[in-house]
Amino acid sequence: MKVAKFGGSSVADAKHILKVIEIVKADPDRRIVVVSAPGKRFSGDIKVTDLLIALAEAVIAGQSFEKELAAVVGRYAEIQKELGLDAAIVTEIEKDLRARIERRSANDAQFMDTIKASGEDNNAKIIAQVFVNQGIGARYIDPKDAGMLLSDDFGNAQVLPESFANLSTLKNEKDIAIFPGFFGYTKQGEVATFPRGGSDITGAIVAAAVKAEVYENFTDVDSVFALDPRVLGDAPAIDLLTYREMRELSYAGFGVFHDEAIVPAVTAKVPICIKNTNRPSAEGTMIVAERKYEHGEVTGIASADGFSAIYLSKYMMNREVGFGRRLLQILEQEELSFEHAPSGIDNMSVILRSAPFSAEKEQHVLNRITNELGVDDATIEHGLSLIMIVGEGMRYAVGLAAKACAALANAGVNIEMINQGSSEISIMFGVKEVDRKQAVQALGHALLKINKAT
Repeated sequence: MKVAKFGGSSVADAKHILKVIEIVKADPDRRIVVVSAPGKRFSGDIKVTDLLIALAEAVIAGQSFEKELAAVVGRYAEIQKELGLDAAIVTEIEKDLRARIERRSANDAQFMDTIKASGEDNNAKIIAQVFVNQGIGARYIDPKDAGMLLSDDFGNAQVLPESFANLSTLKNEKDIAIFPGFFGYTKQGEVATFPRGGSDITGAIVAAAVKAEVYENFTDVDSVFALDPRVLGDAPAIDLLTYREMRELSYAGFGVFHDEAIVPAVTAKVPICIKNTNRPSAEGTMIVAERKYEHGEVTGIASADGFSAIYLSKYMMNREVGFGRRLLQILEQEELSFEHAPSGIDNMSVILRSAPFSAEKEQHVLNRITNELGVDDATIEHGLSLIMIVGEGMRYAVGLAAKACAALANAGVNIEMINQGSSEISIMFGVKEVDRKQAVQALGHALLKINKAT
């Protein structure tokens, strides 16, 4: 049995949905299909999820929402007409959306999840109907009925352990199971969603639950590339990755696969294959537990903007037992998750995502750190990018960090910070956002041997 997940670009319109049908028909082992909400059809288009967010925001603000509702329904109506489906399905989608609005909970985050989840849910119903109309046995699966149980961290939910036993019964489905991605239900019966891109996570959970032969993740590229081809041309394709390599690269900016989706696959030892909906015959990239590699080999270079650093210093910090714990406790109480925490004997840096910071929040956090920890100095710097160099072959490779630092120096890029993971399969550099592209290009030339003419 294979679980096949199709992302937003793969189900953006009728033409792509028909491709999905053909791909599933081509392999009888593809018994479970996980689908996203319709994505962008062309440059400048708006994803259905973003249309739904605008709808929810209008409702929360107490404004008229008819325009936003019509935009969502209009997208589904276009798909319905192009596929020749009964118009009743669009009527049902509108009724569903209005019912979700009428049942609005007092918790705005939970309400937002309820509206966002309708994108995947209604698209799954449409796609199931297309299968049926073509004479193929298929059935829409309601995640609530299937037992997809999530935590109540709305917008950032995690799967509960009992979900895997619940979902394992999907392997007994006689028809092709069409399962909506991105959301599930709390134990209280409320809709909750994973982070954006969470349909990848749904697919991995389902694949782990049914112990699939492989989890196929269909997107709009032939494979994973060693770095973003938009940053540096001629980036080589990667045929084989380990789970650890893919998680590190996804975390640091490889948008082709959600980093959290690796975890269920690792636990169940289910291989992942990244494939192209538009070229399903291409081999794609396999992600497995172990692979052969050469000593000193760099697999990929990922980068992402949107980070901030809290810098603090205190004389004799290293002798103060519990200092780091108390600092991280402040961040926990302020609901701030940290990414990295490089330190010295009298100073420490904590790297966080910039998004949660407002001017007020920033000052409040600095005041707490200064007053509660008695530091000599505390500042926050924004506008940082993280660059991650990843590869199983990097372990025990002498001189790799020196080569990377030399490449950045020769490119005139100042390193704000450097950190190596304990597994030694990754090195993280922090640079200014304005230097990110130049830094990635320099590292690509030096470590991946990409021709400078590109």
